Amino acid sequence: MNDFRRWIDLEGAANVRDLGGLATADGGTIQSGRVFRSDNLQGLTDGDIAVLVGDLKLRQVVDLRSGPEVTLEGPGPLTRVPEVTIHHLTLFAEGGVHTDVEADTVDADRVLPWQNERVDEDLAELRVTGYYYAYLRDRPDSVIAALRVLAHDDGAAIVHCAAGKDRTGVVCALALEVAGATREAIVADYVATGDRLTAVLARLRASATYRDDLDTRPADAHRPQAEFMEQFLATLDTRFGSPLAWLTANGWTPADTTALHSRLRD
Repeated sequence: MNDFRRWIDLEGAANVRDLGGLATADGGTIQSGRVFRSDNLQGLTDGDIAVLVGDLKLRQVVDLRSGPEVTLEGPGPLTRVPEVTIHHLTLFAEGGVHTDVEADTVDADRVLPWQNERVDEDLAELRVTGYYYAYLRDRPDSVIAALRVLAHDDGAAIVHCAAGKDRTGVVCALALEVAGATREAIVADYVATGDRLTAVLARLRASATYRDDLDTRPADAHRPQAEFMEQFLATLDTRFGSPLAWLTANGWTPADTTALHSRLRD
């Protein structure tokens, strides 16, 4: 597998990386410089903006945060950059006070919709997987719209939420799946957020918007685990035939697939 850990070190964001370099099933790689993923972009400095907009040609921002998050955090610095278009596409499945950093409770009907009965072993895996599935169930319109920004709009794009882990992880996983990345590569990219988790949590705890949600659990409880993403993708395989089949059932077209594939492939 190619080295995918193409971190972009910024002063005002801790979890920024390029999806480029991820291995594809046909022996290729995902194209660099097309799609980036990140944690919250509220703290970007002028120097960070120069890197993203000037050097990396960032033109599209897919903001997956909820309405309350955006309101409480206030306008981010990229909203003042004329070259950049902000696409606010909430996945609206928050389980905490203002965010989805972690759910406060487990509602089996909502969070684990495919389970006929609760299974004590692997409950954490099922809980997180179900939470990810809820994004798709509750806001398929936002998921499809986010992927279409990546497929069709000009310039480089960045996908972000609060930590750049859960909502961002789901949208990036689906984009990579459409582009033909291997499951191993998709899962490895998801887990990579753990390398920057300490810095991500420190940034979020500095904001009253996120502090209460984060402090309900120890830091390691927020760490992405490979089995969470593996189970999420396997669930789409089982229920729909594949992630692409879920997308198709919700309005994604062959033209969308062609466009996203073209943008993300070397």
